[in-house]
Amino acid sequence: MAHSRFIKDRGLTARMTLTMFLLGALFVVFMVTLMAVAGSYGGSGLVIIVGIAGIAMAFWQWWSSDKVAMRAMRAREVSPQEAPELHGMIDRLCAMADMPKPRVGIADMDLPNAFATGRSPDRAVVCVTTGILRTLNAEELEGVLAHELSHVAHRDVLVMTVASSAGIVAGMITQSVQYGGLSLLSGGRGRNNNNGGALPLYLVAIVVSLVVYAVSFVLTRMLSRYRELCADRAGAYLTMKPAALASALQKITGEMSMIPQKDLRASAAQNAFFIAPAISGATLKTLSSTHPPLEKRLEQLARIQGELGRQMG
Repeated sequence: MAHSRFIKDRGLTARMTLTMFLLGALFVVFMVTLMAVAGSYGGSGLVIIVGIAGIAMAFWQWWSSDKVAMRAMRAREVSPQEAPELHGMIDRLCAMADMPKPRVGIADMDLPNAFATGRSPDRAVVCVTTGILRTLNAEELEGVLAHELSHVAHRDVLVMTVASSAGIVAGMITQSVQYGGLSLLSGGRGRNNNNGGALPLYLVAIVVSLVVYAVSFVLTRMLSRYRELCADRAGAYLTMKPAALASALQKITGEMSMIPQKDLRASAAQNAFFIAPAISGATLKTLSSTHPPLEKRLEQLARIQGELGRQMG
């Protein structure tokens, strides 16, 4: 974790390390299996080329993650002159946390939310929507910003960015194998060759791809849920106002039901980085949510409130 006054969480560090190790090992197994399948028919070169391209794209996503996220949310960076109150609040929180101040952005949309992104604390950006600025009072907004700043300080934003790229890389490579497999099955490799073994090997490639996707999906969701609880906890202890963050989460979640479904779907790709997922109601989507249930988050904040109350007493 980056050095700051946010409370340390060894559980988060262990989960981030384990997630990166398992995803890396999974990707190696994935590549070796696909190369073995493709190599049986002289197509391993295509897998290698697409694999390199996929890794290059993942690197680009990591390198420019702040720009990609800002562009996806139609957000813009704002100066202290444009948003003095927002900058002042972040200035105070960064001083309290003893961490570098990130850039500040605003997304012009009714969806009440906030997110942090960037490959390092020095390249990070904390962005809020105009919807959340209208919805929350000063104490609630401070709690949300402390939550987002803890993501930056703990560097879990970086890990989530890299982890989410694994699915993109696997998808690209799988498509190349599917294309090659379909060509083989249609007789594209040679009229005199016997392609009877192509179907089993092709199916092996598809099964391995599905396993990689499923495991990476579970790993990133487990990490994402834990890191949100960690950020709630760290933000609450920094501001010493867990009740304000709890109130903010309730307001944000309540406002989601007022947002048109098309707007929620348009922002769903950024759910893993939002303080609250862009979904309304309890649906099947909540089973694979990037965030823990609201009730669990509120229970944790209530416990912290009681602990701080006893310390004050």
